[in-house]
Amino acid sequence: MKCTYRYLVSILLVLVAGTAFARTVEDYSRTIDLYKKSPAVQGYFENAYGYAVFPTVGKAGFVVGGAVGDGQVYVGGQVTGFTTLTQLSVGFQLGGQAFSQIIFFQDERAYTEFTTGAFEFDATASAVAITAGAQASAGGTGNTAGASTGPASGAQARNSYKKGMATFIHAKGGLMYQAAIGGQKFSFMSLEKARAEAEKKAAD
Repeated sequence: MKCTYRYLVSILLVLVAGTAFARTVEDYSRTIDLYKKSPAVQGYFENAYGYAVFPTVGKAGFVVGGAVGDGQVYVGGQVTGFTTLTQLSVGFQLGGQAFSQIIFFQDERAYTEFTTGAFEFDATASAVAITAGAQASAGGTGNTAGASTGPASGAQARNSYKKGMATFIHAKGGLMYQAAIGGQKFSFMSLEKARAEAEKKAAD
C-alpha cells in the first residue's frame, strides 16, 4: 500500500511539474491580504524569512482522496519560484472544501529545505485554520503554527514555528477547524529556471 501511495504521488508530481515552465508570476495579493488581516498571522509576515502561498487547494478529480494546488514562493515580498502541492488519501474535514494555504519559513535553512523540490510534511503535520479578519484559536502537532485569541506579536510568531515552518489555512465557503496536511508533497521550480525553460520551448 505504501509503495502504491508513493507511486501515485510520483505520477501526480510529474504531471503537475511538467507544466511549471509555462507558468508566469501571478498576482496573489488578494490571498496574501486575506492572511494579513488575521491577527493570528500578522506577526509571521513581520518575522518570517519568506513564505509559500497557495490561493486554492482542492480535491483532484482524477485521484480519489487527493488534492492539488499551485502556488508561489516569496522572499522579501518578491517571487522566487513556483511550487505545486500534491496530496493523496487526505482526510479533509467538513465535506472537503477547497481552501487556501500559506507556509511561513522561519529562516533561510527552512526556505532552502522547502525549495529543494522534494519537500514533504510528515504524517503528524497539521495547520491552524483561520477566518479572515478574525482571531483564531487552534493548535496541533508536527509542522504546526500555534495561534492565540489575540494578535500574534513578533515574539509569539518567532516561538511558534515547528521545524522551521508555520502553516495556516483558510477554508473557502465554510468553516474548517483543521486540515490534515501530513503527506503533502511540494515540487519547486525557481523563477530563473522557469523562464529559461519557457524561452527554450519558445525557441524550439
